[in-house]
Amino acid sequence: MGKATREAYGEALAELVAENKKIVVLDADLAGSTKTANAKKVAPERFFDMGIAEADMIGHAAGFATSGFIPFASSFSMFCTGRAWEQIRNSVAYPHLNVKVCGTHAGITVGEDGVSHQAIEDIALMRVIPGMEVYVPCDASETKAVIKHVANTNKPCYVRLGRSSIEDVYPEDTEFNFDHVNVLRGGKDAVIFACGLMVQSALAAAKKLAQEGKEVSVVDVCAIKPTNEDEIAEILSQYDVVFTAEEHNVIGGLGGLICEIAADKCPKKIHRIGIQDTYAESGDANKLMAKYKLDGDGVYEQVKAVL
Repeated sequence: MGKATREAYGEALAELVAENKKIVVLDADLAGSTKTANAKKVAPERFFDMGIAEADMIGHAAGFATSGFIPFASSFSMFCTGRAWEQIRNSVAYPHLNVKVCGTHAGITVGEDGVSHQAIEDIALMRVIPGMEVYVPCDASETKAVIKHVANTNKPCYVRLGRSSIEDVYPEDTEFNFDHVNVLRGGKDAVIFACGLMVQSALAAAKKLAQEGKEVSVVDVCAIKPTNEDEIAEILSQYDVVFTAEEHNVIGGLGGLICEIAADKCPKKIHRIGIQDTYAESGDANKLMAKYKLDGDGVYEQVKAVL
């Protein structure tokens, strides 16, 4: 088992703070959970605990950006995208400020913290904002690459991170190019576009299906926005059976993205695996993933039912 993407975020941020004096870190009284405490240890003079006040945190981040700094603002995904949505839209995205919003504890794998903390709308909320870039890494290596990438974009960005430890998909020395999607497994019978920890679920499902003679391709779509639409359309053109998989509402997230690309460039029926426009509940993260058919077995069952 690898580490949680939030842990990889903390490690990458600490490295960046040491390298670049322009990077400042803001947190909403959750530094131990978001792992921004790692950066505080390296450069306490560039770490700011804003208290339980995400909207205020984003306003300060915008101010830092207008002064030439590169602010990383962190909280749980539910609160930094939901509570502070207006500030992100009006104070960051509209004036095109270089602010990085990094939300941890996304999706239902927050588990026992319950529905109030389970962000299943955050990808949709962020990708609808003009000019906002959105990234959903699937493991530690991809997370570290994403954090280094957004630090150099000079654009407003949202990075979605998780609470739970997850299996590694990529070796530590992987070189990433976020202008492209990554085809992790080839197959002729169907394709699954996945993001975040659903990449691991999709790979587990594909492995199980292969034992039954069904070959399913798995595509990691880390860069939700901007994404390589032509590349995705080319993949879509090769399959009659297409799935998306995300730990998010099936409305407005990765499934919405792939449906939009299909509608514009390559009409297909898209089967969207995710939270089916409902809320989960408080409970063990693994049990919730199983109940909502988002673990490997659940994805396997849904794909097999269509095939």
